[in-house]
Amino acid sequence: MRVVLAYSGGLDTSVIVPWLREHYGAEVVAYVADVGQGEDLEAVRQKALRSGAAECLVDDLRLPFVRDYLFPLIQSGAVYESKYLLGTAIARPIIAWGLARAAERFGADAVAHGATGRGNDQVRFEVGVLAHRPDLKIIAPWREWDLRSREDEMAYAAEHGIEVDQGPRDPYSRDGNLWHLSHEGGALEDPGAPPPPDILRWVTPPKDAPAEGEEIEIGFEAGRPVSVDGEALEPVALLERVNQRAAAQGVGIVAMLENRLLGMKSRGVYETPGGTILTAAHRDLEELCLDRDTLHFKAHVALRYADLVYDGLWFSPLRESLQAFIQETQRYLTGTARLYMRQGAVASRGARSRFSLYKPSISTFGVGDLDHSAASGFITCYGLPTRVRAMLGRLPR
Repeated sequence: MRVVLAYSGGLDTSVIVPWLREHYGAEVVAYVADVGQGEDLEAVRQKALRSGAAECLVDDLRLPFVRDYLFPLIQSGAVYESKYLLGTAIARPIIAWGLARAAERFGADAVAHGATGRGNDQVRFEVGVLAHRPDLKIIAPWREWDLRSREDEMAYAAEHGIEVDQGPRDPYSRDGNLWHLSHEGGALEDPGAPPPPDILRWVTPPKDAPAEGEEIEIGFEAGRPVSVDGEALEPVALLERVNQRAAAQGVGIVAMLENRLLGMKSRGVYETPGGTILTAAHRDLEELCLDRDTLHFKAHVALRYADLVYDGLWFSPLRESLQAFIQETQRYLTGTARLYMRQGAVASRGARSRFSLYKPSISTFGVGDLDHSAASGFITCYGLPTRVRAMLGRLPR
């Protein structure tokens, strides 16, 4: 039996390598998806081999991740429960796709992952893999083994000669990629306590950010970011540039209590500097270029889209159908939006587009092209149901 394991190099997946060999008699291929987590992935690869993996594939997915997943997410305007920019959730489908592709490449019978039985990621990984390879067996050790704690895992690792970090444990569970860095567990499990000030790893604490702030301009073509301050950039370089600029200004920190798919509540702190800026700039340009009905209806679509991404249904027919609608709304979303960043705050500075629906000659408070008298007939018809109701004596209470 050959199993492709989604491997990170952490304690869980390092222990899973010998566990799969012992309990399934499996040959293990470790799969490391590079989605911009910023780690030494060659060191991770070597650790997988020392842990007993027959092979380890490091797969550079950064470009398709930004181009095919993050940019459509920006176009959608999806934000889960009004705060979460879906940083972990949006990375899982491309990792699942990579796992399925690796299973095909190595002729594997199964794939495995280190997600626990109480989180969202087990759903995201498994549904994502099955969308591409419904024939594959999926092994989730946390739902099978008798290891119940970090101490159990460390003892198992010692028994099998697996190297583990013996230093002080980081009390937080973290997940990172080009879009965000998340923090869960530790002191965050007390919902009544403020997040510890030293939890941040990426974004400058707002109080320590420059007092003068700075302006940034994002250029879009058909709803996709293409430039920063007039300089055309490829997708990965663009996101890295905006991440650096926004993080230095303390932008993109969110602490929230969210509702997980399995029904429990979870508290997390998310650092999403570039995503915060790109999402805000895109929204400003939509306000300029989309008509009222489309803008309002798209807001409803964004709510459902966010749920689908969060719930691991990126590859579902509904998400793909909603994407087709979203794509149509972006046809004329070409232009620029300027934002001002200062000590964690983001303020709109204006947007421009040759497809702008704002016409000064119509909207002006001065002399313009609008015939004000035309509003009389409109109001008469618009208010007719209310007027008839009043004529019948059915007055509001």
